[in-house]
Amino acid sequence: MTEMNRTETATFAAGCFWGVEASFRQIKGVISTRVGYTGGTKEHPTYEQVCSHTTGHAEAVEIVFDPTVVTYTRLLDVFWSIHDPTQMNRQGPDIGSNYRSAIFYHSGEQKEKAGESLKRQQDSPRFAGKKIVTQIVPATTFWPAEEYHQQFFEKRGMKGGGCHI
Repeated sequence: MTEMNRTETATFAAGCFWGVEASFRQIKGVISTRVGYTGGTKEHPTYEQVCSHTTGHAEAVEIVFDPTVVTYTRLLDVFWSIHDPTQMNRQGPDIGSNYRSAIFYHSGEQKEKAGESLKRQQDSPRFAGKKIVTQIVPATTFWPAEEYHQQFFEKRGMKGGGCHI
């Protein structure tokens, strides 16, 4: 968090980034979002490269938020609610490591809160008998996706859905 503008950054991967971004954009306190690629090895990857399953990147959403309006814990709650974190490298019909479930933490505090949140979810009735496979890993370089992916549903007059639970 910077002292001047009092914002924080959160990064989540939960399947197809269009629906994930649309869900987070609706939350009061979220200042901006952008979809992109993170967690891989290639610099400046393209959508086609990421979808080839050769770069190691996840489709992710980077969220800038005001922690005095919305907490990181609240963002984690939304993350868990919009996808199935028990599916390894897929969400619904979307299959591949680029659709994996991951929390990319930006600080020790975020890492701790993510771990606590995962434990709460794993112990909840929602996931009884199923193992959560969500990765909790340090944030690495976030490569913004091509412009046509940004705010995909809004640009098309859609309310979202279709590519996430």
